Amino acid sequence: MPGKTVLFTGFLNGTTCHPIVNTIVPHTMQSNVKSCRQCIFASMKVLMVCLGNICRSPLAEGILQHKVQLAGLHWEVNSAGTGNYHIGEPPHLLSQKVAMAHGIDISNHRARQFTANDMMAYDKIYVMDLDNYKAVEQISKKHFDAAKTAFIMNELFPGSNTEVPDPWFGTENDFITVYQMLDAATDSILQKYSS
Repeated sequence: MPGKTVLFTGFLNGTTCHPIVNTIVPHTMQSNVKSCRQCIFASMKVLMVCLGNICRSPLAEGILQHKVQLAGLHWEVNSAGTGNYHIGEPPHLLSQKVAMAHGIDISNHRARQFTANDMMAYDKIYVMDLDNYKAVEQISKKHFDAAKTAFIMNELFPGSNTEVPDPWFGTENDFITVYQMLDAATDSILQKYSS
């Protein structure tokens, strides 16, 4: 209807497409939005979060980054941990091994801690479990945004808050299970935000 506003997920600003989620765009900009359907989320920024940033989240980062590159997308994919236990360390050797078995090299990753600035800097923040979610909320304080923070497995099983188990004390099979879960979830993320 003329004069009304319409809800879109992104719009073209000059020659750059910016991901804008849950934003009311003026009716006068509809033509720009429609002309940018294929570049919506072209610059999407995704952050994967676990506890120490050496097991689950580097795997999730590596898997999604690999798929993004194969798809020719220009997303920024990173990861962080809610704890400060492993800052500066490379991923767990079994995370590296499982990733490399699928042609994904995460050996150059170095663990870092999640900060409140991350909440503002990323379009989507995926956590692995409830403790991660609560820690992200606590660290972010007034900047916490529940609309952009989600359990990664909710991309497969919406609303289930299914957790990705921490394989830290487990065997290689546990890391393989985590890989399989994250592989399926990242397929859903890619399909959801790149189509």
